[in-house]
Amino acid sequence: MYLFIEVQVLMDREKLFLKWMDQLYRVAFFMLSNTHDAEDAVQETYVRMLIKHPQFVDEEHGKAWLLRVCINICKNQIRFRKRHPQIGLEEIRIKIDSFREWEMLNEISQLSGKLKDALILHAVEGYSIKEISAILKISEAAVKKRLQRGREALNKRLGG
Repeated sequence: MYLFIEVQVLMDREKLFLKWMDQLYRVAFFMLSNTHDAEDAVQETYVRMLIKHPQFVDEEHGKAWLLRVCINICKNQIRFRKRHPQIGLEEIRIKIDSFREWEMLNEISQLSGKLKDALILHAVEGYSIKEISAILKISEAAVKKRLQRGREALNKRLGG
């Protein structure tokens, strides 16, 4: 009997979600201005509903819960974008003289964060070790070590 009731509640939640899914998508799309992010937000809303097992008093309560969760997920995505801006390598307008330079920049972008930061600041932006030390708030010895390890990793990736 208990299993039947649980399955029935799950089915009711699923029907509720399917009924309001288009509205959730519209809200997410208008907040995020991106179809992929909006789809992710709606999917994450459904996952949270499955994980949290909320008990709804009526359909209106369920709709309100879904909308609130979806809006919060969208706000979190917007907040994340503001704190962690992402720019793809192809979006950066750099004068690259040769395929070898492009290949090197591409390989640098594939390195771990610490090594990549030091190499970009030194090789691409032209900062000195002392300046990088101040920017990254690490010792000059740590900057030198990261540059050394970054160069070694690049040599290994580029085949010598």
